[in-house]
Amino acid sequence: GHEAVVKILLKTDKVEVDAKDSHGRTPLWWAAERGHEAVVKPLLETSKVEVDAKDGFGRTPLWRAAERGHEAMVKLLLETGKVEAVVKMLLETGKVEVDAKDRFGQTPLWWAAERGHEA
Repeated sequence: GHEAVVKILLKTDKVEVDAKDSHGRTPLWWAAERGHEAVVKPLLETSKVEVDAKDGFGRTPLWRAAERGHEAMVKLLLETGKVEAVVKMLLETGKVEVDAKDRFGQTPLWWAAERGHEA
């Protein structure tokens, strides 16, 4: 989570923001996995980052943030990502409780409707 270094590197406009490691994971994937919002925000502000890039196992930064329980990160990524594709992928696993409630008593359907997601 070296926010200052990330910002300096991004300003050079010479870094490959979607560079992948041997497992296909991008800097955004790793920052989301670790819950580093201060790193994710400047990455998302670039027009070059692929928000929904999948690693070698088909996992997106959003998937990993959700798995790790980083609620604020999930919300941040949902604001910029391809929500419909991720929801379909999660539903296909058969392991998603579609009527699960968050700490406010809201379901995924409630949040989708509240955010204006039609798909």
